[in-house]
Amino acid sequence: MAEIIGITNRKGGSGKTTTSVNLAAELAIRGKRLLLIDLDSQNHCAIGLNVNVKKGTPTVHHLFRNSEARLTQAIQSTVCPGLDLIPADPLFEHGMSSGDRFRLAKAICEEELDKSYDIILIDTPPSLDDLLMNALCACNWVLIPFIPHHLAAVGMQNLVRVLFKIKSGPNQQLKILGFLPIMLDKRIHQHRTVTDGVSKQFGQWRLFSGIRTDIKLVEAFGFKCPVRLYRPKSRGAADYAIAVDEIMSRLTQF
Repeated sequence: MAEIIGITNRKGGSGKTTTSVNLAAELAIRGKRLLLIDLDSQNHCAIGLNVNVKKGTPTVHHLFRNSEARLTQAIQSTVCPGLDLIPADPLFEHGMSSGDRFRLAKAICEEELDKSYDIILIDTPPSLDDLLMNALCACNWVLIPFIPHHLAAVGMQNLVRVLFKIKSGPNQQLKILGFLPIMLDKRIHQHRTVTDGVSKQFGQWRLFSGIRTDIKLVEAFGFKCPVRLYRPKSRGAADYAIAVDEIMSRLTQF
């Protein structure tokens, strides 16, 4: 059965999509069967993986418009062998969802996607709505990328409250996989202060090493491929490789 991991943070610009694309690529390159589901209607995962989403292309958001829609119809191969993508619909309005918080979870189960892949990653929208609730009800794990400044710390506290509500109710299997600092520079006092605070509040074992600032991560999206394919010797590629090592170690402990 696949491990289903939601990449989430209610604050926009926290590195969710960069993390989703690059973790998925690194895992696929290591031989894992990977499915990335993009619930964020900005549809940036498709850009980062060179998937062309034309008008009428099946997407994950068709699932919330049409009770007959199937996720398998929306699966597309990507520039990274072993990594498939279910893209987002950039025209989807968040108020258009059906209100069924288990729609995504039921579709994954009914279509046996959890048996077809080793890991399913879900890139979530920053909004607190039915789409985010669908992701959290479908996941086993949540990975929280964050930029280490004060507002991010406040946002994480708010997100954790939401996670506890989900865990105590509709999805009791949900667990926090860890917190991943993005654009990290340990020379900056504020970065050290915020990451130390996360470590103290949630446990050192939940804090991953982090991703340093690297322009190659931004450039890779311009070239429509993960940094591992664009610049495999860059800091960004090295840091995401370490993050995958830490994630896999964490998964095998439970």
